[in-house]
Order: sequence, then C-alpha cells, then structure tokens
Amino acid sequence: MIELEHVSKSFGPVEAVKDLSLSILRGELFCFLGPNGAGKTTTIKLLCGLLRPTSGQIRLAGLDLQRRLAATRPLIGYIPDSPFLYERLTPSEFFAFIGDLYRIPRDRVLAERESAFRLFGLNDYAHCLIKDLSHGFRQRVIYAVTFLHEPKVLFVDEPFVGLDPFSIRLIRDLLRRKAREGMTIFFTTHILALAEHLADRIGIIADGRLVALGTLNELKTQSSVQGQLEDIFLFLTQPDPPVFQ
Repeated sequence: MIELEHVSKSFGPVEAVKDLSLSILRGELFCFLGPNGAGKTTTIKLLCGLLRPTSGQIRLAGLDLQRRLAATRPLIGYIPDSPFLYERLTPSEFFAFIGDLYRIPRDRVLAERESAFRLFGLNDYAHCLIKDLSHGFRQRVIYAVTFLHEPKVLFVDEPFVGLDPFSIRLIRDLLRRKAREGMTIFFTTHILALAEHLADRIGIIADGRLVALGTLNELKTQSSVQGQLEDIFLFLTQPDPPVFQ
C-alpha cells in the first residue's frame, strides 16, 4: 500500500531524510519512531504529497505519488500534530464543509456525522464554536471528519499528544478497528509504551536514516537488546544516554 524507494529530502545543505526505503502493507498499523529532528514529520509530509522528495520514488496503492498526485489525494487521510481548524465554525459546520470539499452527498454527510459525533461524544458540542472547545475535543473533531471520505491510508503525527486517558483509549481502539477493516495506518508517537502495544511493525529513524525495522521481537534481535521498546529505542538512537544522579 505504501512504498518508498531510496527517498531523500534536503532543505538546502540539510539532508532531513536519507535514502529511505520502506514497504507497508494494506491493513498494517505502522509506527515510525525517532528523536526530535530525526525526519519523522518530513517523511509524513513527503508521503502526503505536501513535500517533493529530492530523490527517490513514493507509491501509494501502486500509484506514483508525484505523477498521480490528484488521484492519490482521495486515498489519504492526514492528521498533523497541530491540526488547523476553522475556529469560527461549529463542529457540525466543519463536518459539512469537509463533506463539500470531497463532494460527498449531503444525506451521507448527515448520516456519517450522526455516527461520528456519537462515537466521539460530540453531540453536546455540535453547535459550539470550535474556538471554545478544549484541545481534546478539537482532536476528536479532527478524527471525526478525517474518516468522512473513507481514506485508504491514514497518516497521523503524534495521535495522542495532549489527550486524556479516555481519549487515548478511544483513539487507540479506533485505529485498531480501522486497521482490521483494511486501512493502512502510519503514525508517529513519543509514547513508546503505546507504540509497543499498538503497532504491528515499528521503524526507527535517527538523523534521517532508518536504523531498525520490524516487529518488537525482530527489533530485539536486530539490536541485541532484550528489553522493552524504550530500551531498544535509546540504544539505537542514543548509544550513551546520560546518567542522572
């Protein structure tokens, strides 16, 4: 479903992503881990078509992303770490706006909104201005509208940032269900315990290069670290972590 072949991205003299090759299957929950500045967000923006690679090729569902960008757009759902919302709209108005963008029939939009608002607990806030919602409820609005056009691939940059335990559980279970239904999900997170329990496979990037790839057990073998994901991550990205007295 997602294929990268020798993808690199430079910003002037800075090479943010270096010769990245990766293949992710349909229905896979894939977690992309790395320290700050490692190249995670740049990779997601490349996969969404928001950035052009300096070299290499990206394919989504067999389509060349650069040559068939218009055809791949409807296949993609994207939730950045700081989503943009029209704060003077209500969640109901924003839902209708997104439906219009994707030219979805109004009766289907209304039916999907009813189901999504019930799932995300938004009914009591449907007619409040988005600017008055808490961070957690804004995130729920984003998730509710992202699935409206039924994307085949979902990219999520830090899906759990700033969420309470209830919302984390809600999003975690939703991502698992969507993956079982065949959606390919590519996400980043700094919450390693959640990545360990949620992801089918994990890729670890450091300084723009992929340094490990596989299931948790495969990462243990590759790193020779028999511990939790946190131990493997620290070993691969910071071989000599500081010792705090």
